Amino acid sequence: MKYLLLVAILTNVLRINSLPGFSTAEYCVNSSVGGCLTKIDVYANRLSSPLNFGPFLPSQLDQCVAENPKYYSANLGAEILGERLTRLDFEIDFKTPATCRVLCRRLYDPKDAKSMINYNELISGIKQAYNRYWVSDNIPVIICYETVSGEVCERNFPLGCFKTDAYKPPVQCRVQLPEVPQNSIHIFNHFSFNINYTEASPGKYHLISVKVTPRSIVHNENEVDCSTVEPLRLFENPNIPVTVIYTYSVQFSEVQGAARSSRWNYLISKVSNSSIQWMSIVNSVLVVVFLTALVAIVLARTLRRDIMQYNKLENSSNEMYEDYGWKLIHGDVFRAPPHPMLFSVLIGSGIQLALVSVITLFFACFGILSPAHRGAFATCALAVFVCLGAPAGYTSARFYKFFGGIYWKTNILLTGLFCPGFVMVTFLVLNIVLAALKSSAAASFSTILSLLAMWLLVSLPLCCIGSFFGFRREVITVPTRTNQIPRQVPPQSYCIGTFIPVFLTGLLSFGCISIQLFFIFNSIWGQQLFFMFGFLFLVFVFFLVCVVETTILMCYLQLRAGDYRWWWRSFVSSGSTTVFVLAYAIHYYIYKTEYRGFTSGFLYIGFSTLAASLLFIMLGSIASLFCFLFVKKIYGFVKFD
Repeated sequence: MKYLLLVAILTNVLRINSLPGFSTAEYCVNSSVGGCLTKIDVYANRLSSPLNFGPFLPSQLDQCVAENPKYYSANLGAEILGERLTRLDFEIDFKTPATCRVLCRRLYDPKDAKSMINYNELISGIKQAYNRYWVSDNIPVIICYETVSGEVCERNFPLGCFKTDAYKPPVQCRVQLPEVPQNSIHIFNHFSFNINYTEASPGKYHLISVKVTPRSIVHNENEVDCSTVEPLRLFENPNIPVTVIYTYSVQFSEVQGAARSSRWNYLISKVSNSSIQWMSIVNSVLVVVFLTALVAIVLARTLRRDIMQYNKLENSSNEMYEDYGWKLIHGDVFRAPPHPMLFSVLIGSGIQLALVSVITLFFACFGILSPAHRGAFATCALAVFVCLGAPAGYTSARFYKFFGGIYWKTNILLTGLFCPGFVMVTFLVLNIVLAALKSSAAASFSTILSLLAMWLLVSLPLCCIGSFFGFRREVITVPTRTNQIPRQVPPQSYCIGTFIPVFLTGLLSFGCISIQLFFIFNSIWGQQLFFMFGFLFLVFVFFLVCVVETTILMCYLQLRAGDYRWWWRSFVSSGSTTVFVLAYAIHYYIYKTEYRGFTSGFLYIGFSTLAASLLFIMLGSIASLFCFLFVKKIYGFVKFD
């Protein structure tokens, strides 16, 4: 029964190609050809704003959708991210041009309270610069315009334009409505489609791109006319009924010999920034090479010399010598750290997070988790995290047993509940705020139940299984015996015993990813596509190497100073990188985003802090594990009585 439940949950999580607007189709003019579609559907995604954190559904801002629209999510990840699609009422026949067709009509009567609520929400959405995101045949509907540097294409366009000195309007507004008066509100109510296609086989075609040009047009209520150039202006608190007529036109263009893989080229070519990505790689390589050389010098010279001297004195006939340096603390170096239960739990959770990151990015490198698969990256990360509960439990149990812990049941439960519970509680608090804003980013009750089921019915049992095997293994062997009485730690120098090593470890590691962070934040908060996962994977590997090397170096210097309390120091030192990441997030919020208000700031800082906390646990665990292996290795080279 448990395995059937696991299969059912993971099937629900990983379903990707089963929903409308997702699968790539073949189109034809005549349905008698068979195996092809004659109509092109357009789907509306969420509406988002660069000024406010919370996105909305199209129906919340009175767009042209059904009265009770059905929203579809491609998978659980898309549901969590608020990626929901609903079909728009465009009637587009393949290779059949259309001119000035009516999409829908909206009447706003001051005497009708409900219609005025919708009108005010629409006005508010325009003033807050909300953007439309449309999808057709699993590719974004894009808008292109000319700039000094050439053609630029984007996957979103605004509801309308609100011209004011306090906010710089989008490029589309400056292109389409360059001379409108200040503090005026205009709505884009006409959409001109230009659909490019290519032949797939005789009589069947693939769509290459769907471009749209939004316009603001004043229509005659009795007879629509799309040739007029007068824009449709909306006023706040109107005294007379207002009618907004949405129209559209369609044109088709054939592209000879275009590959279906080129469908995303319009967006990729505009946001690739491959030269900057290569700069990021070079930056990471230089930092890693510098640190590797530094660590190699220390290990090849200082450490090797220490080991030779220690063994030389051990083999000499002189019995009057005394231990010094890091050999002096051999009886305390493997002493259990304070709060061994918490340390073991964090180590196990961090290893789980590290494996999730590596596996997810590895899959993304092969295009499996590309932007074409909406929500696939988040879905994969969730599924992998759930399935890797066993390594977390195993690692935590092994360390807790090594530390001499006796509360093994508590260790098992905390490993399975602490980190996921922290994430779930934080997520629920932020979700309540989003729900209060009536944002589409708020997870539904069924989604929360799915997450709880994955956690409690899959991840937790796997964690228990891993802990069971971890506690059954023999205690980890180390080359020295721990003294019963702890040695007094000598006074430390200012450079070793203060926060300076922690600060330097975090700063050097942050320098390895500082450039790549810009693209990551642009993807998350700037609504830009991120698809260069190969670069990201390489930088991530270099980053982990950098963190491990700097932490090992600081750990060795600490041991040479006679301080054996390296467990928590290595964890905090490596995790201190997240302090700089969080500082960068705040800098990005202040200088790069245009979010307004306390609520948007609270949500931004909340999600950023949650991500930084998980990064802290992951880095601390990896570095502590490698430090343990390093300490175990160097003490294995020295002979003891």
